[in-house]
Amino acid sequence: MAHTIHVDVVSAEELIFSGEAEFVALPGEAGELGIYPKHTPLITRIKPGAVRIKVPGKAEDEFVFVAGGLLEVQPDAVTVLADTAIRGHDLDEAKASEAKKLAEQALVNRDSKIDYAQAQAELASAIAQLAAIQRLRQKR
Repeated sequence: MAHTIHVDVVSAEELIFSGEAEFVALPGEAGELGIYPKHTPLITRIKPGAVRIKVPGKAEDEFVFVAGGLLEVQPDAVTVLADTAIRGHDLDEAKASEAKKLAEQALVNRDSKIDYAQAQAELASAIAQLAAIQRLRQKR
């Protein structure tokens, strides 16, 4: 039997993934993180992007988009607490493109009363979601 680590990906709304994995990759604050079983304990913030989960016995990786959050790693468990999490097959390219367009317009329109930090965060999330969709499409 392969060595595995338990993985939970949780958003504010629901449990997105819970199960065993051989490997997990996700966008950490300082760069891409790769986690195998028996990893050193770690807590870090994560950036918007794709979480790839290698499930034992499956050819295709499980794929989840997260819009930031926190990661906790223990030798036998990985917990991703995401601000927002969307299963790979539920990603909507048209919706992400529209969100990107609206955020760009908000940043350009200096007359509007917007929160620039919020608009920048929304733009970063939309760009990361579009990149995740493109990456998922290439895998298939």
